[in-house]
Amino acid sequence: MDAVPWWISGSYLEACNCQAICPCRRIDGNPGGRSSYGECLGALSWLVEEGRAGDIDLSQMKAVLTSRYHDDEPGSPWTFVLFVDARGEPRQRQAMAGILTGRLGGTPRKQFPWVYKHANLLGVETLDIEIDHTPGRGWFTAGGKVEVRVSQPVPDQETVTCVIPGHHRTGRELISDSIEVEAGPLVFSVAGRCAYESTFAYSSDDE
Repeated sequence: MDAVPWWISGSYLEACNCQAICPCRRIDGNPGGRSSYGECLGALSWLVEEGRAGDIDLSQMKAVLTSRYHDDEPGSPWTFVLFVDARGEPRQRQAMAGILTGRLGGTPRKQFPWVYKHANLLGVETLDIEIDHTPGRGWFTAGGKVEVRVSQPVPDQETVTCVIPGHHRTGRELISDSIEVEAGPLVFSVAGRCAYESTFAYSSDDE
């Protein structure tokens, strides 16, 4: 599968422990900076609306990633765990993992910090994943290990973009109701912090 052509598109929602608007975002095209507390603790989710990897249909596949990085650690490497949807067939789960860890190349090499920087992958796990990306009040869960819920959009915000869906795509900054993570060494719980919703379109042709 290493050389298979692929593409996926759909909706995206993330949340982290930074204050809204997250300082790593671009605001009106101006680059972001350090995280609010010097350590970023986050959870990300993707719901594929359409996509394929070779002859494998990836429509309706779901994935969640939880992560940590320190601003003051050289290179700010990400430590992360990827969860793929247990309801997918083995080949679908394998393709999703290959795409989101960057092993299959393409867009992730430009837009995923855990791919274009040094990173520590703790593992890829199969869990029941539930995702609702209703604009302004989305939520997602991964087994009993990750739960994120959004309360509302940030009012009167300027143009805010995020590198993971892509700075070329529109999105909206949100305020989380809760972020709960208990995934091995990644354990944190915060409320009333930042979140972000957007859409994504990634492919193996986008190098």
